[in-house]
Amino acid sequence: MLIQWFPGHMHKASKEIRAALHDMDLMIEIIDARLPFSSQNPALAKLRGDKPCIKVLSKCDLADERLTQKWQAYLEREQNVKTLAVTMTQTETIRQLHALCHQLVPRADNRSKPLHALITGIPNVGKSTLINILAGRVVAKTGNEPAVTKHQQRIDVGGGLILFDTPGILWANIDNKNSGYRLAVTGAIKDTAISHEDVALFAAQYLLQAYPALIKARFQCEALPSSDIELLEHIGRKRGCLRAGGRVDLDKVAKILLQELRSATLGKMTLETPEMMVEELAELAIIRAEKAAKKLARLEKKQKT
Repeated sequence: MLIQWFPGHMHKASKEIRAALHDMDLMIEIIDARLPFSSQNPALAKLRGDKPCIKVLSKCDLADERLTQKWQAYLEREQNVKTLAVTMTQTETIRQLHALCHQLVPRADNRSKPLHALITGIPNVGKSTLINILAGRVVAKTGNEPAVTKHQQRIDVGGGLILFDTPGILWANIDNKNSGYRLAVTGAIKDTAISHEDVALFAAQYLLQAYPALIKARFQCEALPSSDIELLEHIGRKRGCLRAGGRVDLDKVAKILLQELRSATLGKMTLETPEMMVEELAELAIIRAEKAAKKLARLEKKQKT
């Protein structure tokens, strides 16, 4: 599934980020601990250049702790990148951001001058809640739906740190189909823009491979279902999601599976690993090269005619 959900305010935010980065001392990118790769904006690494970056892995209480630690180690291999894993209830951990910012950008020349940090992240990742905790007051609007913040804000959170808050943005075309699905699974994309059944089938296939014991326990499976559709049908029969004639209501089942995954009712789960990222990037490079070759061939053919 290629995601192309890109509201107008996100396009505006992307332009604002480009303009503002020049005057920033560092960047804070909020990513989802359940999908640290897919929830990163691939354009930001190019835009920030060599500016320091703190990647905050939010919602780590919903993620697989072992894989969160593995992702932190992987992400910090990049120069000038530090990570911090948080939940929105760990206020003291979140406040460590002040010290981490000053550690990355020391002010030996002028200690009284505040740091300016651009803070960004995908929709519904908890950015506004984190800002409110840092500020010690409500300065950013929060909500459970994506795309709540729609305008850039300048926020002095004290401790010599000024944040420039941008709307949660998704990039115009998520060409890694697996990343598109994962974003939909976690709710980063509004449910009205997706097919619940397609997304749930994708989630089911991964969960059967990565977390079979949790699936068997939660849905009382005597034997592990052999396929994604078999799992959904099993859940439907267990939960009474049946239509006339005893047919399983797959849309209703899909919503149940996604809701229980998003809330960690199924258990703490992470939807991707660093190894998966390396493999998918290699596949994506091949796809992009093939697209470029086809485009060039069409152009050459057009020039000949």
